[in-house]
Amino acid sequence: MRTVFTALCLLAALPVAADEYGTTNPEELTWQSLRDRAAEGDTDMMVCASGYLMTKSGDHATARAIFEACAAAGYTGAMTWMSYMEQNGFGGDFDPDAAARWDRQAAEAGDPVGKFNHGVNLMRGFGIAQDETAGRRLIDEAAGAGLPVAKRLQGAGYDLDEITPDADNWRYAPLF
Repeated sequence: MRTVFTALCLLAALPVAADEYGTTNPEELTWQSLRDRAAEGDTDMMVCASGYLMTKSGDHATARAIFEACAAAGYTGAMTWMSYMEQNGFGGDFDPDAAARWDRQAAEAGDPVGKFNHGVNLMRGFGIAQDETAGRRLIDEAAGAGLPVAKRLQGAGYDLDEITPDADNWRYAPLF
């Protein structure tokens, strides 16, 4: 009797394929289920935040799929993470132009981190035409919103070495 009970418990725990009544006992909180939820347009904060865990663990393809879906749904934090992915070649090629586009999109949506990043990109001419005046204006807006790194950059007289290790200077050098 105990064996039958154990077998029934094991069967009940297995996910069952969707039928006319839907999926019974679906996977929850697995990486695959979070990726699938994002692909289906279910981009709540739990799903979007999971992209961070994916990229930090090295699963950049899953992180990219989640961040792209969440950015399309308007999550500005996902836009800045997509910029990070593009800027570092995670899950794709190093693409400063795409990184700058993501930062600009987040800035235009009012995100303080997006404004800061877009402002820094403008000051450097990284992935976008250089415009120091516009860049400083965005950094000032981010500082006005309380972003500590923006305040730090203001306090340093907009000296970009304040926020970027000199080991990264090669990355931001003009490409032409």
